[in-house]
Amino acid sequence: MNKTLPRQQSSPANSEVWEQDRRHHVHPFHHFTSYDVNGSLIMSEGRGGYLKDANGKEYFDAVGGMWCTNIGLGRQEMVDAIAEQVGKLAYANPFTDMSNEPAARLSAKLAELAPGDLNHVFFTCGGSTANDGAFRLIQMYQGARGKPEKKHILCRKDAYHGTTYLAASLSGKAGDRSSEFGYIEDIIHHLSSPNYYRAPAAMREDEFCQSLIDEMEQKILELGPENVAAFYAEPILGSGGVIVPPERYNRRTWDLCQKYDIIYVADEVVTAFGRLGHWFVSKDMFDVQPDIICCAKGLTSAYLPLGAAIFSDRIYAVLGNSEDRWFTGGYTYSGHPVSCAAALKNIEIMERENLFENVKTVGEYFEQQLRTLLDLPIVGDIRGRRFMMCVVNVANKETKDFFPSEVNIGKRISNHAEAHGVIVRPAADLNIMSPSLTMTKEDVDLVVSRLRKAIELTMKDLRAEGYLAA
Repeated sequence: MNKTLPRQQSSPANSEVWEQDRRHHVHPFHHFTSYDVNGSLIMSEGRGGYLKDANGKEYFDAVGGMWCTNIGLGRQEMVDAIAEQVGKLAYANPFTDMSNEPAARLSAKLAELAPGDLNHVFFTCGGSTANDGAFRLIQMYQGARGKPEKKHILCRKDAYHGTTYLAASLSGKAGDRSSEFGYIEDIIHHLSSPNYYRAPAAMREDEFCQSLIDEMEQKILELGPENVAAFYAEPILGSGGVIVPPERYNRRTWDLCQKYDIIYVADEVVTAFGRLGHWFVSKDMFDVQPDIICCAKGLTSAYLPLGAAIFSDRIYAVLGNSEDRWFTGGYTYSGHPVSCAAALKNIEIMERENLFENVKTVGEYFEQQLRTLLDLPIVGDIRGRRFMMCVVNVANKETKDFFPSEVNIGKRISNHAEAHGVIVRPAADLNIMSPSLTMTKEDVDLVVSRLRKAIELTMKDLRAEGYLAA
């Protein structure tokens, strides 16, 4: 693990908070040994796409929080909408036949924005629980139509669907799978990653795509179509490395689902609400009409937690065909009125400010400028679309070999970038970016120039340590 000096100790007050966090706060994906030494970077303020830490240092947040601060931080409109709803109705029981006005209005708005006949919304607390809720809907749907044997789920290596027990089992990121933790393995099956960068050297993209489609169909036939319930797919794989599947791959996997009577679940937790310039990208970008869309993150631009599984009239009709059937799932905070009010205001801002056009225009520039980094010896690939991008770092461009794991290349680069006032996300050999939808071309220039400096400083370190030729 690449070590850094302990952070946030420039004043007694900051030191106290840093120490409290280090001693007591267990973070998502907490790395125990390094955290005990280095602690965390304590953030205190946020405006637009910028953050300030507890010492007053400013950073451009090229990660957009965690793919989620879509409209930017510090919006007074959001503050006012949230405060007004807290004063009016902070909470209402969402179970059975109770509801609240913001939840009702938001469910109608999501039905309007979602493609096709996705007219029914089950609210959750985030993306993991949205995928978990979708799984429950699928199992009930298959049972309700007299096909209880259809229980098997197809997903993919490099996929990320969340951290509940079910969602972690669906996920196929090798680095997230702990040998000390059990997973559902009897009914969940992982297909090959659609990462063309890692395809055999002589294989064309169309041939690679065909091999993936053949593999999926063979797996369906091996399990028996009568036993396969659903396929979970991110349109672009996010946390697994911003992997854009080959041309027509998404549509062809959907075609297989249609052929074999398999529910298609689009995990749009990252891609929805403007990240790629659309409300939802399955239909608009990839010509896929999902049976269920799971979303969260940009739904509220992270002002408050909220997720949703949006599902079809067909599924709802089957679930409702018995007077004795209950959907036995839900959360205390499902359809929370304050979170739903935040989502409604968030969507209003996106529509009024036409932020998706900014994503399309500046996103193209972002892609172009990031590709200028390909002249650097350790940058093997730049991939992604618009405001969802990734730098792939390699030890050898020709062989595409990675650095040894102990080099921790992504973290080294992110540490240097952080020192220069830009936050990028390290993920093993990758550096991922998913900025707020308000990013400008000037912001792009800042990110790319400082990321270049961070990579150059990292290469200097690697040469000094013998990992890179002088």
